[in-house]
Amino acid sequence: MTDLLVEEQTPQVSVSRRGLVVGLLALALALACVASIVFGSQRVGPAEVWSGLLHGGGDAGAIVQGMRVPRTVIGLAVGAALGIAGALIQGFTRNPLADPGILGVNAGASLGVVIGVAFFGVSAASGYIWFSFAGAIAATVLVYLIGSAGRTTPDPLRMTLSGVALGAVMGGVVAAISLLNPTVFDSMRTWNAGSLTSLTPDVYTVLPFLIIGLVLAFCLAPSLNALALGDDLATALGSRVMLTRVLSIVAVTLLCGAATAAAGPIAFVGLMVPHAVRWFVGPHQGWILLGTLFAAPLLLLTADVVGRLVLRTGELPVSIVTALIGAPVLIALVRRRKASGL
Repeated sequence: MTDLLVEEQTPQVSVSRRGLVVGLLALALALACVASIVFGSQRVGPAEVWSGLLHGGGDAGAIVQGMRVPRTVIGLAVGAALGIAGALIQGFTRNPLADPGILGVNAGASLGVVIGVAFFGVSAASGYIWFSFAGAIAATVLVYLIGSAGRTTPDPLRMTLSGVALGAVMGGVVAAISLLNPTVFDSMRTWNAGSLTSLTPDVYTVLPFLIIGLVLAFCLAPSLNALALGDDLATALGSRVMLTRVLSIVAVTLLCGAATAAAGPIAFVGLMVPHAVRWFVGPHQGWILLGTLFAAPLLLLTADVVGRLVLRTGELPVSIVTALIGAPVLIALVRRRKASGL
């Protein structure tokens, strides 16, 4: 019933078109994974890549199995986490401009990690992932409370403004701690830039949290469809609105906390991808989440490959590439007269 009402509120998109879009995204993601393993700042021939992938050993094996494969895995996991978190936030706030970066969730996770490194001496993902979770949930809850102050439902504009403000404050605190403590600055320089290379040995530490967050997100899809119709109608249809929002916050915390712990703060992925997917598959949250599951890591891996190849020496952090893509997209979204419906 809920799905039918959601479809009636917006233009129809055929199931075959949705399936085609998801299939093409899955194919493109597979190609991006191959490119991520084959291409890098260090030149390795296709034959050497294949040999290193199958047999290991030698320089090619160290590069492929020790660096590029874990880097590809972390790109898949972090991309999916950020994209799904953005889709969830846009769904439960009904704010088309919401994402983990704009609402300060990533900044809160970053602040938690910096506090863990600076004051508690943690130095690995297995240690400071809990600080990342604490910072992410604190930022999410605080922004939500400010956005819903004096109201029964959060105001999208107020949440966006409070998220930007809190993100700026927490970013300033992170910069201050890093500059006042040179040890923290040196140990977190690469991580704070937003890179898929910073914690590749510890990538598998965060995967369980990401998987739990993804499963929870897909379980919430029917409830988010009801929420898109408004709180009153969602309640009339039997949806538990407050429980849906609480579980959405839990899922966002797991996804953003683990992703930020693994790769540092990476912006715009959670904003761009759900919007782009919604244009092609319509407003159904299940299809949006499924398309985002493939499209977000596709964007992140593509940006990472570009970052490896664009400079003659060294690499460009993936967050810089996504920002260069995301800023024009954000401007275009703001200038659109009619944003995608939520």
